[in-house]
This record gives sequence, C-alpha cells and structure tokens, in this order.
Amino acid sequence: MKKRAEADSGGIWSGKQPKAQESGRTSWPSRSVTTAWLRAGFTARDIYEITGEALERRGFRLLLADLDNTLVPYGVPLPDERLKAWRDDLSTHGVTLFVLSNNRHESRPRIFSQALDVPYIGHAGKPRTPSFLKAMERMGVTKEQTAIIGDQVFTDVLGGNRAGVSTILVEPIRLAGNPGRYLRYAAEWPFRLLSGRGGAL
Repeated sequence: MKKRAEADSGGIWSGKQPKAQESGRTSWPSRSVTTAWLRAGFTARDIYEITGEALERRGFRLLLADLDNTLVPYGVPLPDERLKAWRDDLSTHGVTLFVLSNNRHESRPRIFSQALDVPYIGHAGKPRTPSFLKAMERMGVTKEQTAIIGDQVFTDVLGGNRAGVSTILVEPIRLAGNPGRYLRYAAEWPFRLLSGRGGAL
C-alpha cells in the first residue's frame, strides 16, 4: 500500500492539497486540479490489507467505506464473519468504520450497516462533499483524522480529495455481471496507475 510523492508544485502530493469544498454546491475545479484529485493517496488490493494498527499510526479515527464492491460484492445482503472481524480490528485501534454508500435504495445500506453495527449514510451523492462533512461532524473528527476507502476513482477518490480527507483506492471485488463496470474501470485505469506511489500506509 503506497502513497505518491509528487515533486511538482501543483500536485496534491507536493503537500498542497486542493482546497476542500466546504459548501453543498458542486463547484468543479480546473482541468489540472481535477486530474490531481483523481489520484488516490494510498492503494491496496482489498480492505483486508488495511489494518487498524496502520490507520492508528497515521492518526486516523474515522474510516469511511464504500459499500458495494468495496466491503462486499454487489448483491451480498449481509456482512460475513471476516468483515466483522476486520471491523473489530479497526475498533480495537480506535478507528470507527462508517459506511458511505451511493446506493439509492434506502434499505440496502441501512440493513447492511445495522447488521455490521456501524454508522452509515445512504444515497451519499459522492463525489459531492456534504455526506463526507456530515459523517465527520457526526463522529466528532477532523478531516486530518479521516480517510475513505473505496473501489471507484470518480466517486470515492474524487469525493474524498475534494473533502480534504485521505483516500485509499482498492480493486473492485467483482466486475462481472455489468458491462458498465468494465467501461468505468477502463476509464479509471490511468488514474489507478498514478495512485499510491512512493510510501506505505
């Protein structure tokens, strides 16, 4: 799991992240800044490469997580024991898992998150920032104490970067079953290659 360290003065890994959007309006940045915002700070094969110890070491207290194809494949209704054990590992190290899902069916994130016993926001509207800000406010943490983990560049990574939180990009659990997922993954590929280079979480 690695973090990119860019030398150019305009890149987000130069230490100058683009200013987070603090309002509910979608105000898209310039083309050059948008490219920077599509790069994740960290990458991993899946969520299980991320440990509570590693997150605690970097000062994270809140881990926002996409639901479908990040925590479980599409269509899996409930968390399994492995996912519950991962949640417990995060909790042991003072990190709260918080589901942030774009799923428009109210019952999907609600039922799953209640079974996992974690807070959630459904129909989150990523990459817009209000759901990120609401989650941080609810949990009483700052953006420096918050990270998001997800499988999509154009929602999870872009939204996280716009909100000013750390971003962790994982591989989709399963692409099969929807041709649109293959097309999206192909469009994301250049930004996946540019993500997470230069240092470990």
